[in-house]
Amino acid sequence: MGKQEGNIYVFGALLIDWRQQQETCCMVFSRQVQIASSPMKRSQRTSPDGIVPEVWLSGRKRWCGGPVGMIRFRRKTYLAAAFCLVGFACILTLSYFWSQNSSLPKRMVRRGENICKGRLASGSISALSDNRTFVIAPYLDYRLEKVTRIIGIAHHEDVRPFYCWFCCPARDEAYISKALVAIHSDRFGFPYATADFLCLETADCEPHYVALHRHPREGTSPSLWFEIKNRRAETYPVEFTLCISTMFGGYNNVLQFIQSLEMYKLLGVQKVVIYKTSCGPLMENVLEFYVAEGMVEIVPWPITAFLNVSTEWRFKENGTQIGYYGQIPALNDCVYRNMYKSRYVLLNDIDEIILPVQYPDWKALMRRLQEQNPQAGVFLFESHVFPNNVFASDDVPSWGAVPGVDILQHVLREPDRKEVLNPRKMIVNPRKVVQTSVHSVLEALGESVDVPMEVAMVYHCRTPFQPYLGKGSLIRDTTLWRYNSSLVHAVSQVLRKIPL
Repeated sequence: MGKQEGNIYVFGALLIDWRQQQETCCMVFSRQVQIASSPMKRSQRTSPDGIVPEVWLSGRKRWCGGPVGMIRFRRKTYLAAAFCLVGFACILTLSYFWSQNSSLPKRMVRRGENICKGRLASGSISALSDNRTFVIAPYLDYRLEKVTRIIGIAHHEDVRPFYCWFCCPARDEAYISKALVAIHSDRFGFPYATADFLCLETADCEPHYVALHRHPREGTSPSLWFEIKNRRAETYPVEFTLCISTMFGGYNNVLQFIQSLEMYKLLGVQKVVIYKTSCGPLMENVLEFYVAEGMVEIVPWPITAFLNVSTEWRFKENGTQIGYYGQIPALNDCVYRNMYKSRYVLLNDIDEIILPVQYPDWKALMRRLQEQNPQAGVFLFESHVFPNNVFASDDVPSWGAVPGVDILQHVLREPDRKEVLNPRKMIVNPRKVVQTSVHSVLEALGESVDVPMEVAMVYHCRTPFQPYLGKGSLIRDTTLWRYNSSLVHAVSQVLRKIPL
């Protein structure tokens, strides 16, 4: 007799005579409740002798086997019947899911001389055969279990079943397990979202390549394989890595870019990762300089070859499929790409600088914040807009021949808007991040801390959020000028070396 048939038989017998079977029904239902993952303590689920379940009637505690005189017999009968019916429905539902799960294929092994045949993916984005699912990269994630996490992009309403094929070429074997698909909650109305494909690895080999395939059967094999990254954990050779996503639209704000990177150096960054779709010709020269210097890593980001992208973060009915050139999947990839390469990862845009107020640099800032919050892995800094169309009256250096915004001329910030919360950007311990969005972490293994503006803030030099404000309504904030002398010298040195 199967589980479902057995449960129907048991509850059918219990319902034959409600009056005679009420205590048994209560006990059976209590047992089913205990099977479920109830957070109640044992003392809350059982009677003082540890056997008889509790029933709550009219806000007062009663025992199914209590004195008949405490409540009317008929009322007990109806309640017992109701509980039995609820339990019956629960068991039918559980039985259905048990039957579904039992039909899912377990980890399988396929053997053959050419079991791992196919080509190795070389791009940063790859389309699978359905052209509706896209793979960025797989990463070994053994923080909770030995799992391969494949970061990708998928349609949130068309999540199809996939299987992970793990290649073990030394044994001419491929281990296959069904992928658990997790669609990230932040997609801001766009149909496509960041997706994690999670597969348990085998203990029989250390696979270095994985494929995401629609079928587990023999006679079919994947044609595209991906190298599993983070197989060898490094010991954080870098203290701070900055993730910038994404550079697009022929970006050519050369001066602000150089000033920002030199500010990052002064504050302690050692590596900057840029997901680049496109930029202007002068910016190409700048990027080549910083790549040769060893500071910048360029990740080609050809998102426009796969999806209709939007230049905005919120969805509009205009046929676009993913927001802001795929910013969120790029940020997630950057976190995992640097999980064991960097002690901290910063997630902000190129026109933003996380600026310490009470400390000289990020190292001193993070040392203090981590001492105060030892369990935290995510630190959020409030963003404040410094309009790039309002200039300081003070005499500051100017590089007029270089295209772009001179941030040293913009030290007037907008006041807070009462009805709007200021967005935040983050410094994270990447090993405590599971899923991230733009302004917050969606899933983490540690606590999140909102850092007060008096300690540090995000200097955001951009077009104004409040263009109706006059210059007299803005707040003079010269925190940036603490680095004036060092920044002017560094930028001048770079401009002498780059042919612009």
